[in-house]
Amino acid sequence: MSELRLNLITREWVIIATERAKRPDDFRQKKDHKFLPEHLNTCPFCTGNETKTPSEIMTIASDGSWKIRVTPNKFAALNIDGERTRINEGLKHLVTGVGRHEVIIESSLHNTTPALMPNEDVAEIINVYKKRFIDIYNDPRIEHVIIFKNHGEKAGTSLEHPHSQIVGTPVMPMQVRERIDEARRYFDNTGECLMCSTVRAELAEGRRIILDTEHFVTFIPYAALSPFHIWIFPKRHTSTLAAMQDDETADLAYNLKTVLAKLYHGLDNPDYNYVIRSESPKECGSEYFHWYLSIVPKVVQTAGFELGSGMYINSALPEESAEFLRKVKV
Repeated sequence: MSELRLNLITREWVIIATERAKRPDDFRQKKDHKFLPEHLNTCPFCTGNETKTPSEIMTIASDGSWKIRVTPNKFAALNIDGERTRINEGLKHLVTGVGRHEVIIESSLHNTTPALMPNEDVAEIINVYKKRFIDIYNDPRIEHVIIFKNHGEKAGTSLEHPHSQIVGTPVMPMQVRERIDEARRYFDNTGECLMCSTVRAELAEGRRIILDTEHFVTFIPYAALSPFHIWIFPKRHTSTLAAMQDDETADLAYNLKTVLAKLYHGLDNPDYNYVIRSESPKECGSEYFHWYLSIVPKVVQTAGFELGSGMYINSALPEESAEFLRKVKV
């Protein structure tokens, strides 16, 4: 019989459709693989095409050439110039569209991906995330900063060259506010951080754990919203990415690279999104929120039921998905 599981962190019900559940390897992507060169003359992110992007904000270099570049997004959703102004006229509420929208070009190679990079290179990307995260929050117009990666067409990317993005918005997104409020409510009721409780429970049961390292745990949550939906949680309670220490950065890089490699080899390089959910540096002392990284492979499509109800149907058992990924050798 199917089960309805409540995801306490997102406050969303999930139907675990056991009677229509697929085997984990049924989610393997069946797509034509095309050859990608190391360099593409028409790609604005490739070496030698730097003039096709706005002037860089920061660069990580090695042996006289760049490894990582950060530039403003040429097609930014928000404008870097201008004042944040709020206008309320009856039912019409408006905030001027100022903010920050940057692109992190993760490698000079056109045909790579974090799943195939050395751990050290992934750690450098994460360090860039942290530096830009802190710097953007220094802009007084910014209320929230989100770091995300779209990998593949189904995930919403239009450029194959490995890159991720960081956006600073002039308002707090409602979804983020609701999750923070729920975490605060849990803390008020129990005196514990909801995410810390989740980590402790998942480690105790063990069935959905993919990786368990010194500083992080990677797992598929009990009420995963979709097949192979993965969370990477720091074991040390901290509410913000800004507080991550050097040894934790290296450990996060190992977890992220390894689980992406398991998806790459186990499900044949599926499209995916990942996002870092974090409070701001000024909330470093928060006892109730705990930052984390969420990975969502795009192996199924949401449809009318999800849109109409706000509930999800997951046709993969989280326990079986985790076991499958544990066994994938990378």
